Amino acid sequence: MKIFKPIILAAAAAVGLSGAAAAKDTVTFAHLADPSIEAAMWAINNGKVTSDLIEVEATALEIPALIQATVGRTFDVVMTAGMAIPRAVERGLPLRIIAAGLRASEAGEGSAIWVPKDSDIKSVEDLKGKKLAVYSLGSSGITLIRIALSEFYGIDVSLEGGDIDFVEMPPTAMPAALSTGRVDAATLIHAQAFKATQDGDFVPLVQTSQAFLESTGLRMVSAVLAGYADKLEGNPANYSEFLRMVQDSRAYALANPEEVFGAVGAEFDVDPAFFDVWFNTYSDFPATFMPQDREALVYLWDKAIEIGALESYPPLADMSWQPESN
Repeated sequence: MKIFKPIILAAAAAVGLSGAAAAKDTVTFAHLADPSIEAAMWAINNGKVTSDLIEVEATALEIPALIQATVGRTFDVVMTAGMAIPRAVERGLPLRIIAAGLRASEAGEGSAIWVPKDSDIKSVEDLKGKKLAVYSLGSSGITLIRIALSEFYGIDVSLEGGDIDFVEMPPTAMPAALSTGRVDAATLIHAQAFKATQDGDFVPLVQTSQAFLESTGLRMVSAVLAGYADKLEGNPANYSEFLRMVQDSRAYALANPEEVFGAVGAEFDVDPAFFDVWFNTYSDFPATFMPQDREALVYLWDKAIEIGALESYPPLADMSWQPESN
């Protein structure tokens, strides 16, 4: 028995070390509840993309819950509006941008203003004096639309006394409001825009993302992925690995559209063709932070100040995190 005792102890130690090595940190991630993001995250959520270092625990939240979770620091990484970062940082919340969350597509679609197919509104100038339905005046997406109308078409986008009557309403109410004439135009969300291209009831009056591309060469960034300074500094490797996994998950979805888009479409009752349109013509979920993203965010904040949607913002360097490996 004495002969085998060292072997037994060594084996037990090896098992203990193996168990310790197998223990991984968990990075919690709160993102917008949207089928497109679910498609991008599908490979992580279904074990196709894994890590030896971390586990990613992703939670989909509606906007009010996402805002509450951001302020409450409930998650390690949150998906939030680009417009929210300066306001949060100036109020003392140590948010740091780690990547672009939603970046406009190179095709320049996805941020259109829609009108009924038989509308008398034929140009952007015809919007003067009309009611435009928007989902949230405080969002980056609507702020960018207001900037485009002001910058490229000379529209006074002031919320009081301006050329357009902006009417806030839930996105689900927009198609009916547009069909019944309660509003004259609407900023349909992506799923509604996809449906509109299929049934032809509504037509795009202007594609604002195209206007930005043509005028600035930039793909606008409406949402970002953000962490908290203390956590980022405490374990930067975990966050770099998180971004790597999200990038790989997105790549898996694009490389395996039948598998991923079919599964997510069935789960959320969405035509799988929508996801192909979304990734190729509407938007992207890149989880990278390129120089153009920094330029796009600074452009957003500068122009937001000009139209009165933002008072000020700290230096980008004080609001972002950029490890050498990212």
